[in-house]
Amino acid sequence: MKKFAIIPLAAALISAPSLAADLNIGASFFNLDDRFAIGVRESMEQTAGEKGMEVSVEDARDDIGRQLSQVQNFIAAGVDGIIVQPVHSDSTQAMTRAAEQAGIPLVYVNRQPMDIDSLPDNQAFVGSDEKESGTLQTQEVCRLLGGEGKLLVMMGTLGDIATEVRTQDVHDVIATPECSGLEIVEQQAADYQRIEANDLMTNWLTSGIEFDAVIANNDEMAIGAIQALRNMGYDMDDVVVAGIDATSDALAAMQAGELDVTVFQNGAAQGEGAVDTLRRLIEGEEVDNAVWVPFELVTPDNIDEYLGRN
Repeated sequence: MKKFAIIPLAAALISAPSLAADLNIGASFFNLDDRFAIGVRESMEQTAGEKGMEVSVEDARDDIGRQLSQVQNFIAAGVDGIIVQPVHSDSTQAMTRAAEQAGIPLVYVNRQPMDIDSLPDNQAFVGSDEKESGTLQTQEVCRLLGGEGKLLVMMGTLGDIATEVRTQDVHDVIATPECSGLEIVEQQAADYQRIEANDLMTNWLTSGIEFDAVIANNDEMAIGAIQALRNMGYDMDDVVVAGIDATSDALAAMQAGELDVTVFQNGAAQGEGAVDTLRRLIEGEEVDNAVWVPFELVTPDNIDEYLGRN
C-alpha cells in the first residue's frame, strides 16, 4: 500500500520542474456552475499552462453517465493523463477501471473516489480529509450556542463520500459531552446547490420547526438557507449558519453578518496539486495515493486571512 501525504497550507504546493512538455490532459468536473469547482479549475489551468500542458475541460453537469463518457472520450483521444472531480464517489470505479486498462494516469481531485486504498499505482487522489471539515464546523457551532440548541442539517449529494463524512462529523461532535446539549431536529439533502437549499429552508420555515442553527455540508447550501431566512424576515443575529469551503460568496456573507462559520478548503492548492501529481505519474514517478490539503476554520475573527483565496 502506498503512503498518504499531508501538505501543510503554510507551504504552497511547489512542483519540481517538469521533464516533459506539451502534454495533453483531459479534465472532467462534476458541475462548473459550482463556485468551488470553478476555483479548482482556474488553479488547475494556470498550473498546467505554466508546465506546458494542454488541458481539455469538460463539465459533467451532475450526470454520472456523461462524466464516464467524457473519461472514455479522453482515453479514445489518447490524452497523456486525466483529472476528474467526480459527480459521485460511487461512480468512480468504472472510470478507475477504464483508465487503468488504457494505461493512462488518472488523478481524482476534491471529491474522493470510492476506495483510495485500492487505486492502481498510476492513480491518486488530491483533496482534503473530510473528517476535519464537519468536525471543525460543528465544534464552532457548539461553542457559539454554548453547547445547547436545535440543529437543522443540510446534506449534500446522497451517496457522495464528502456528504456522508461531513454529516457523520456533525453527529460525532454532538455525541461528545461538551456538545451533548445539541439536537438535530431535521436532516435532509439539498445536493450542494443554493437553489435547492433555499427551497428546503423555506419548507422548514413554513412548517414551523424550531431551531437555533443551520449546519450545511457546503457554503452554497448555507447561502441558500440564508436567502430563505432573509426572505422570511428572520433576523440573522438570531440564528447561527455554518458552511464549508470559504468561497468568495460565503466570505462576503460572513462580512455582511449573515454567515457565522465556514471551513477553508484550499481549492487553489487542490487544483495545483492535481496537476503536479498527474505530471509525476505521467513521468513514471512513485506518488502517494492520497495527498491531503488540510482544512482551516474561518470565523469573523480571522476572515481577513482568507479573503481572495478561493
